[in-house]
Amino acid sequence: MLNASKNRHPVTARAAGLLLGFAADRYFADPARFHPVAGFGTSAIALQRVSYSDSKVAGTVHVTVLLTGVGALGLVSESVARRGGWLAHAGVMAAATWAVLGGTSLARTGHDMAVRLEESRRSGDLTDARDLLPSLCGRDPSVLDEEGLTRAALESVAENTSDATVGALLWGAVLGIPGLFVYRAANTLDAMIGYRSEKYRNFGWAAARFDDLVNLVPARLTGVITAASAPLVGGSPRESLSAWRRDASAHPSPNAGVAEATAAGALGISLGGRTQYSYGVEMRPVLGNGPAPTPTDLRRASRLSSIVQIGAAITSAAVAVAVGKFDFLRRSRN
Repeated sequence: MLNASKNRHPVTARAAGLLLGFAADRYFADPARFHPVAGFGTSAIALQRVSYSDSKVAGTVHVTVLLTGVGALGLVSESVARRGGWLAHAGVMAAATWAVLGGTSLARTGHDMAVRLEESRRSGDLTDARDLLPSLCGRDPSVLDEEGLTRAALESVAENTSDATVGALLWGAVLGIPGLFVYRAANTLDAMIGYRSEKYRNFGWAAARFDDLVNLVPARLTGVITAASAPLVGGSPRESLSAWRRDASAHPSPNAGVAEATAAGALGISLGGRTQYSYGVEMRPVLGNGPAPTPTDLRRASRLSSIVQIGAAITSAAVAVAVGKFDFLRRSRN
């Protein structure tokens, strides 16, 4: 019995670590200094100085080296944590989860943007709102008016709810600490080089495609929870699901389209249209069939993001227990 208990501790330690790490993100938000994701980004930039070439092969090698490195670090961390028993495993899992999550900062920034946009209506000055936009997305704020800034911020909140929280929690539930590290590294690389710009169209191809792959399931989980949560922000699950079925597939991203369309339907607004990036302009399909979003809708979107994150944390903890029990039964039979 003692040996069985020792072997079974990962079943609940992983789930407990995910919930504790999520709670830490809710309370502390992102680490203010020495953020591990920022450290990874610095390493990726350093490697890019020697690995860059305008080719898919070079980009694939670049991504493979970095993801293999963080995956190995995750495996070592998981192994050491398991040897230390339940508390050590749960504690290290919690620290790793907190390190990779960014959902609380995302929702807070979305709310802050809504406040700044509302203040700009009184002052007629969009400077503060434009200054904040780069914290949410890579669009050129200097060419955006109030409506453009609102839509850019809301689309970013909707898409990154999946990227900043749901995806990390789900991969952490399935693969533990290595899943957390590799997912966040992949998402960071996509944000750094996964663009359609002239410089990164080839070099960033592997980063963008791998990020699409690891987000296929998380984005759809985000869509389901968003639709279920719609009444909590005055919306309709039916409208959210209708927007998903009708509009999501027209989006150039197989995952962002789901997150943005379900959010648009839940909020009763429309997203999409002319989208200005630093590398050029894209015409995005319209998602949803309501009016253009207002700062009030951005407040609702930030609240919806927080609700979806809570739902994802609970779901991922349940998945972690299920995966752990399956693994325990498999090992017992062997």
